[in-house]
Amino acid sequence: MKKSKTQLSSGLHALLWKEGNLHVVKCLEIEVTSQGKTKKEALSNLEEALSLYFEDESITNPSPLKDVELHTVSFAYA
Repeated sequence: MKKSKTQLSSGLHALLWKEGNLHVVKCLEIEVTSQGKTKKEALSNLEEALSLYFEDESITNPSPLKDVELHTVSFAYA
């Protein structure tokens, strides 16, 4: 029997950056990452990867993070 698809009503956050010639995108709430030649392709690939990740899972809407901020940090090491 084919499962019906469930659309999540709350948006998840994705962090996108460039690595060489590829755009890399990572979902912050769920440890899923994807890539693409363009930002649009990378985001589309992430959506597909998330669909596959939850394909066999019985899930409820993941709680999106609140007040997401990106900071640059410095550190020292020996």
